[in-house]
Amino acid sequence: MKFATKIGIEPLEKRVDYSHKLLFMGSCFAAEIGAKLKTMRFDIMVNPFGVLYNPSSIALSLDRLEISRPFEAEELIKSGDIYKSFMHGSEFAAMSEEDFLCRNNAILTAASAHFRESGWISVSLGTSWVYREMSSGKVVSNCHKLPSSCFRREILSVDEIVASLSSIIERYPEKDWIFTVSPIRHWKDGAHGNQLSKARLLLAIECLLDRYGNVHYFPAYELMMDELRDYRFYAEDMLHPSSLAIEYIWERFKEFAIDSGCNSRMQKIAALNLMYNHRPIFSESKEYRQFLEKIGKLEKEIGIDTRSKL
Repeated sequence: MKFATKIGIEPLEKRVDYSHKLLFMGSCFAAEIGAKLKTMRFDIMVNPFGVLYNPSSIALSLDRLEISRPFEAEELIKSGDIYKSFMHGSEFAAMSEEDFLCRNNAILTAASAHFRESGWISVSLGTSWVYREMSSGKVVSNCHKLPSSCFRREILSVDEIVASLSSIIERYPEKDWIFTVSPIRHWKDGAHGNQLSKARLLLAIECLLDRYGNVHYFPAYELMMDELRDYRFYAEDMLHPSSLAIEYIWERFKEFAIDSGCNSRMQKIAALNLMYNHRPIFSESKEYRQFLEKIGKLEKEIGIDTRSKL
């Protein structure tokens, strides 16, 4: 007896493996699946400017990675005594202008190099709505809780979404692009408004799929809305997927994108991660010495030194 209709997902012909560099950009889905890949020790960078929700902000961030133009003082805003940027999440803020620029330009340099070397770019779109700063007319990635009078809220058309993402894809035909629509519901505009926003994203991705042979689609949104439609698969806010739902979507993503030759290594790394999470308390104990021997043997089998990364 079946209680759900399983969504058929055609696996990619070209597969992700440990020799590839990956860059994940976009909504919380990019952060969640990117974190899973990072835990499995793939060479990945996730959201170097923070979580991004709308296509325009993602496109602007990709353009910035491409040109690697350093952030300048004129781009910063001061909220109280804290320095922030409309291109960054709040976690990138700093107490001084110098600290912000030094730290975030170092991240930009590293992320730009990673982008250039990445064979796979994953873009997770969350909403078609954007906030445009009134004084500059620019779309912002984060409003930083500034007064609503500072911004104009507008929704992007399908054509605008396609246009914002097409140019970067065209400039990098050698890269493979995986697009998803985040299953997280944006409830500000109600159920119908959320569906209209997601529909524009889905239609835009369909246009990109028709136009470019190196663009792929992973149906995270459909998995959550159909296979996992029960509210037991949602977090307490009833908007975000639960940890169980994320784990399920991750398993389906592995089937979709990751080369089966990685499975053995991933299993060993998962075992190693579990061992580190249950390490003995006393470093002077016999138990701890045995623990080091076990992980040393497993690290040697895997061919990596994870101790410096955990």
